[in-house]
Amino acid sequence: MPRSTVVSRLAMLLSLSVTAGGAASYLARPAEAAPDRTIRIVTSQPQSSDDLRQGGPFRGFDTDQYPGDSIMHVWRETDEYQWVGYYLPAPCHNDSSWSGTRARLEQMGWGTAVIYVGQQTWGRTTRPGHNLGDASSCRANLLSVARGTMDADDAIARADSEGFAAGTVIFLDIEHMNVVPTAMRDYYKAWTERVLADARYRPGYYAHNANAETIYGDVAAVYARMGAKERPAFWIAGGQDFSPNKWPEDVGHAFAAAWQGVLDIVQNVGGVSLPIDISVGDLPSPSSMVTVE
Repeated sequence: MPRSTVVSRLAMLLSLSVTAGGAASYLARPAEAAPDRTIRIVTSQPQSSDDLRQGGPFRGFDTDQYPGDSIMHVWRETDEYQWVGYYLPAPCHNDSSWSGTRARLEQMGWGTAVIYVGQQTWGRTTRPGHNLGDASSCRANLLSVARGTMDADDAIARADSEGFAAGTVIFLDIEHMNVVPTAMRDYYKAWTERVLADARYRPGYYAHNANAETIYGDVAAVYARMGAKERPAFWIAGGQDFSPNKWPEDVGHAFAAAWQGVLDIVQNVGGVSLPIDISVGDLPSPSSMVTVE
């Protein structure tokens, strides 16, 4: 998900989008002119997954920085995509542009997949004297049980401050690894345990196809030990023969709730272009709480 070039690409595209054919007149429209497509899926009485799958699969996209309300109105009005990745500020995603947009996105009719980019195995290490307890630190040598607990608390607090409903799934972004090291396994298991123990939100996982089985086995064991009845929610990246008309489990994992199969493209929708990754989900809002037998 995180891409080093996306900031400059997005800035360029956003500057162009206001003059794109057909877009300028729409961008001038007041927000209240947009149709009310409010989605209210997460409730204290969750619906069944079978009920919510009706009409799917559901197309989604993510892009690192918030494109702006006007552009999100344009893209939602076409109904080409039903949900969007919602980035919380996190150690390895030091950006707050999505913060404060939840209510407006829901009013537009967007579903969401809430993303927290936690610690990674990237080869960066802390500087001498650096504060290892700094919540904004993104360093490979911070992977540990203690940091998993700390980052879970941070993810919970940030989701709560955004007003996400109880039971919302927070997807911990775990980028591709050639080998899943013990420190990473300790980290995401501790993160899982803390989110489950807190009980306000539910843990989910964005993981590469090559690592998904290992991560699923680890976190499913934590779920079982803590008496959590539902199946862990997984958003799988990679795989072959992706199509937005396929269901997530077609990636090859029965536990997949979403599948990201197209990376780093620029797409034009409604006369407005954005750099995006494309996914498909079981639900119109992948972070919604559902009952899974």
